[in-house]
Amino acid sequence: MDKLKAYLIAFIVVLLAIAGGIVWYGGWKLLLQVILSLGFLLVTLMLLFFTALTLYAESWKYGTVLAILTVISGYGTYLSVTWQKLEIVGCIIAFFVLALIFGVWYISEPDLTFSDRFRSPEKLERMGKYKAAARKYEKKGDYLKAAKMYEKLGWMESAAWAYEKAKKYEKAAEIYEGLYEKEKDTYYLKEAHEYWKKAGNMERAANALEHYAEEEPWFWEDVAKLYEDLGNEEKAMEAWKKSLEYYKKEAQEEGVFWEDVGNIARKLNMKELAREAYQKFLEYCLKEAEEDPMWWKHVAEAYEYLGEKEKAEEAMKKYEEYRQKIMKTNEGTSNSAKEREEEN
Repeated sequence: MDKLKAYLIAFIVVLLAIAGGIVWYGGWKLLLQVILSLGFLLVTLMLLFFTALTLYAESWKYGTVLAILTVISGYGTYLSVTWQKLEIVGCIIAFFVLALIFGVWYISEPDLTFSDRFRSPEKLERMGKYKAAARKYEKKGDYLKAAKMYEKLGWMESAAWAYEKAKKYEKAAEIYEGLYEKEKDTYYLKEAHEYWKKAGNMERAANALEHYAEEEPWFWEDVAKLYEDLGNEEKAMEAWKKSLEYYKKEAQEEGVFWEDVGNIARKLNMKELAREAYQKFLEYCLKEAEEDPMWWKHVAEAYEYLGEKEKAEEAMKKYEEYRQKIMKTNEGTSNSAKEREEEN
């Protein structure tokens, strides 16, 4: 048994013992009085806190409502403690139960007026209340009609979300492309790319990602792979060349990217550049391995790229020795932890 369960059981036992003591001392009536008094007191304190918080935020409308509820709950506390007018106590309890049910119902559709809650989405649409109609259509699961309401409102991102829920991915993609043309935010191109993929239109997905990569060059490699999958070798080669230029710039600042430069250069049959990049990647890895032996694995990879198999095997051996050492250390730590747990 873990400590949490032990504490929970102990708490329940103490609670039952206290309840039993109250019944033994004053009977079931006293227990009910204590429960009602404490319950009302807790609700009163909670309402008092939120009333003060709401009034501090200068929300007078909700602050007034909460203040009235606090007074009612406080009166219920007084009646419970003094054990009088129990019929009023029962009415107060019923009032709070109904208020809670109403609150949950009201919060479930916060954007609708009281009268709109009782109207059908079709009626709301005819009345020109597109926002309320959209919410109602969503609740019915008719996301296609909800999307059309959002389009009438000009809420295009909400419309795209609704089209996605309706599995009309191509419509969502078209909306995001339109948003990009309007706002020139590349985020929309990324979204369009994802939705074209979901729609199964990989040509449009590649095109959207290509435009995205013009401002976020990290993605030229993904563009190249997409065009390769589509069999468009010309577009793929263009994308690989742009990806190469991007990684060459990055490698000047962070040497680990020389591996990417080498891989792409080899793919483009640029043998001299590939070898030069792998040599720089090897130098970077050897330097890192001095501080962190995990890098011997990458040292081995670099030697493999350069065709130096013996050195690659030697580097891999150092990596395996280090890995075995770490595994033994972890195993010893794990065993020690188990022993301490068993002792406890």
